[in-house]
Amino acid sequence: MKTKKVSIFVLILVMVSTLLLPVETSAKTISEFETEVANYTRQLEEKQARIAKNDEEVAEIKKKIAAIEEKIEAAENEIRELQNEIDESNKEIEKKTEESKRIMEYYQVSNGENAYLEYAFGAKTITDMIYRLSVVEQLTDYNRQVMQELDELIKRNEQKQAELSSKKQELRKMEEELEAEKERINADSRSVRETMPALEDQIRAAKNNVSYYKSLGCGATEDIQQCQYRVNQSTGGSIPSTNGFFRPIQYGYLTQGYSGYGGHLGIDMSSSNKSIDVYPIASGQVWKVYYDVYGALCVKIRHNYNGSYIYSTYCHFRAFGSIREGEIISPYTKIGVMGSTGWSTGPHVHLEITTCDWHSGGGCTWATYQRSSINPTRLVNFPGSWNNR
Repeated sequence: MKTKKVSIFVLILVMVSTLLLPVETSAKTISEFETEVANYTRQLEEKQARIAKNDEEVAEIKKKIAAIEEKIEAAENEIRELQNEIDESNKEIEKKTEESKRIMEYYQVSNGENAYLEYAFGAKTITDMIYRLSVVEQLTDYNRQVMQELDELIKRNEQKQAELSSKKQELRKMEEELEAEKERINADSRSVRETMPALEDQIRAAKNNVSYYKSLGCGATEDIQQCQYRVNQSTGGSIPSTNGFFRPIQYGYLTQGYSGYGGHLGIDMSSSNKSIDVYPIASGQVWKVYYDVYGALCVKIRHNYNGSYIYSTYCHFRAFGSIREGEIISPYTKIGVMGSTGWSTGPHVHLEITTCDWHSGGGCTWATYQRSSINPTRLVNFPGSWNNR
């Protein structure tokens, strides 16, 4: 029994010590960070060039599609004109058929073709007989010619209609192939842009980060995060240490979990109250109040945790709270109202926790920012659902 109690005590001690361990940060010197920023900037510029090339190709494809659509419209007009011709031809066919029928009815009797013979041999003189034979011949020739013309007209119309239909199908196929190519290129551009801030913003922030740390007077081999922390403490701009962590909303439930780098960098939560107030997970300094690249309203807060900075990010607000950048806030300061702005399928709060930030003064690039994310459930207790903070 005593052994069991000791084991439980050791387990609890390990769990507590794990929670008290400082969160791992992306430590680097100014020199290392400069190298990273230079390499990262080059990569971003390559992505910009790739997107620009894709945009040019898409613009060219759009021109081709427009030209094809003009041809399709011309083919459809031609088909409509042909249909009018066919309608007129059908009227002509009906007219000639009726004409032929009336002639045959006039000269034929119920016993069939013998009427021609009776008519021919009923002549009283040789001249009359020759005349009558000529009439019979002309009638049969006329009927044969009418039927031949009708047959040729029908075949010609059917052939032309088939050709136009085939041409239209061919144009449609070309258009579909171009649309597919356009979508492939756009998808490639989206893969570069997706789930990341604007490339221009990243390049600007990365360069500003270097300038910022140089302006602080950090040593060449000094950890830039620790340098910033030291300078802030010495200048009276310190952030109060966190005293425990809280859930961002009073009551709610989790809707999506954390999957880390390359996936979902945070957790999502919602509530039966779709406009519930949102609060920070701990005391800290309002670091950024901004719109992300998709138009989501976001707030980022810097916290003093175990002698280092960590950042919590909240997104998709319907509206911001009455806060301003640089302000020191408590866990009870309203920072926003839950909403569904930006890339969202419904009202919820997205919460990310990272050990650095890609904005100026945050100490990392966007690529490093993603790798610095930690599962919020490591710091905040999130059951499946809750009714208190």
